[in-house]
Amino acid sequence: MQITLPDGSIRAFDGPVTGADIAGSIGPGLLKAAVAIEVNGTEQDLSVVITADSSVKILTVRDEAGLDVMRHTLAAQVLARATRELYPGSKLAIGPTIKNGFYYDVEFDAPISTEDLPAIEKRMKDIIAEKNPITLRMLSREDAIALFTERNEPYKVDIIERTEGQDEFQIYFQDNTDFVDLCRGPHLANLGQAGAFKLTKVAGAYWRGDSKNKMLTRIYGTAFGDRKTLKKHLNALAEAEKRDHRVLGKQLGLIMFHDYAPGAPFFLPKGEILYHELSEAMRTLLLGKGGYQAVRTPQLFDAKLWKTSGHWDHYADNMFSFGDDEPQAEVSDSGIMGLKPMNCPCHMLVFGSQKRSYRELPLRICDQGVLHRNELRGALGGLTRVRQFCQDDAHLFVTEEQIESEVTDLLALVGTVYSAFDMEFKAKLSTRPEKKLGSDDLWDRAEAALQNALEANNLPFELKEGDGAFYGPKIDFDVVDAIGREWQCATIQLDYQLPARFDLKYVTADNELATPVVIHRAIFGSLERFIAILIEHYAGAFPTWMAPEQVRVLTVSEKSFSHGESVKQRLEAAGLRVHLDTRADKIGFKIREAHKDKIPWMAIVGEQEMENDSVALRLRTDLRGKGIPEKPSVDQFLELVQETAKRPF
Repeated sequence: MQITLPDGSIRAFDGPVTGADIAGSIGPGLLKAAVAIEVNGTEQDLSVVITADSSVKILTVRDEAGLDVMRHTLAAQVLARATRELYPGSKLAIGPTIKNGFYYDVEFDAPISTEDLPAIEKRMKDIIAEKNPITLRMLSREDAIALFTERNEPYKVDIIERTEGQDEFQIYFQDNTDFVDLCRGPHLANLGQAGAFKLTKVAGAYWRGDSKNKMLTRIYGTAFGDRKTLKKHLNALAEAEKRDHRVLGKQLGLIMFHDYAPGAPFFLPKGEILYHELSEAMRTLLLGKGGYQAVRTPQLFDAKLWKTSGHWDHYADNMFSFGDDEPQAEVSDSGIMGLKPMNCPCHMLVFGSQKRSYRELPLRICDQGVLHRNELRGALGGLTRVRQFCQDDAHLFVTEEQIESEVTDLLALVGTVYSAFDMEFKAKLSTRPEKKLGSDDLWDRAEAALQNALEANNLPFELKEGDGAFYGPKIDFDVVDAIGREWQCATIQLDYQLPARFDLKYVTADNELATPVVIHRAIFGSLERFIAILIEHYAGAFPTWMAPEQVRVLTVSEKSFSHGESVKQRLEAAGLRVHLDTRADKIGFKIREAHKDKIPWMAIVGEQEMENDSVALRLRTDLRGKGIPEKPSVDQFLELVQETAKRPF
């Protein structure tokens, strides 16, 4: 039997062989480091027998896939066992991996909190120290159900009973113990291979994500191959916690939330300024030279619109709808009205409202209207997951020949916007899924257009085969913030199906009728979520152009009140956002307050500044070291602030 290694070399074996055998044949060092094996693209345990010629890759914790195996084992074999032993009567649900870590959902007899995590961690470390081997066995459906029924594990039984078309199930036994778990695997060969870990938090989670089911306790953890990498990650988490937009948003007076409006943020006066600046910056960029036309569309629509678009069949559970199945004239012909969760069907109506010519294409329609999505209450989180929001949304109606050039322009737009915030970004091209609408020839042309545009802009991209929408391929963008975290933001999606569902037509140059292609695109994504990202990216210290308070004038004493008022008026006359602090507190205290409030420019005025018609500057950290004079005249100061207050796009 022949086994092909990643470098193309081939090793011959007399008969069936395991991953452990292959690793051992290469060297004892690799056998010791191996955590799993990838066989013909599928990950499996080192103990599984390979019976045919195969291409393999031995996985270690240096591989992302190997690290994932280690994290999975920590969740399913270590954390799960620790909770069972420390909390008799607890019932295990699921324990998958997530980015940089893992979690396990458990039903406890009594609530636990983060204060309980150190004790669980200690037990986990003791379990790892046992270095018990982990053995995989396949059990029949009947035997697996009997096993977990006897162990009083109803969630495992539920998983097995709901699984269709599968006669055998993977069961992992931890040798030298009575611990056993149902799991997709693969797992470490023994627990001694587990790396450094830390439990981080607890949260609530409904079984199967359904609010009608029991609320479980989700224990989160993070893990890496060594302590040094774990410590670096924990430091990054601590920095992220300091930048949490929910904390800073409250501290800086930007946003608030109330139980009466779950998932709907309040933007306070300073937050509204921030929101307005972003909204207007994008609007100004698109209109005029950008070639876009702004519209404002209704929020409430007859359900027939969503049935025409197809959203009613696929998205109704995420919509807010009103009325009943019995038609009422005062409600609608169908009896049901729905708040719009997206703008695209509305824009189809705008396009179809009049006869269109090829001369009008590309027709670019933008809309920052309010949207509503019925997110589960347990999934809501600050500004990043809300029920009410606005997108910097636009739909481009184009001919097929215009796709590549329009996408090329959109890629340039993405670069312009993100560079203004000092954010790098990564592009991902998602191609046709298994279940798709349209011919392969159509998808070939659409995918080629997107790829050609990416290559023409010299943009590296990750190919995500099969991740496209059912109606067309797409390009998604992840921005990278100041501490290296990636956030999915912009999207460019081709859609051949929605214009066809609305029977949209335009007159071609040959006086024939043709259906346009629609490009869905958003750059910020939702303004709410993008503001959350920016708060954390800048740690609340916004650039001057978008800072809610651009200048704070600080008086030293009553004698300089009049000069402070004069400086304020001159700056405000130039359109700047200024606050005058005339409190009787000491100037040092006022300066510390201004720094705490993340004010970019602090202008101190005393008797000397009054005589010279000047200000004494204190600058936020990011403005220092740029050759800005310490005591400019008021006119010079005005020019300095005006220059940094210009919108960058």
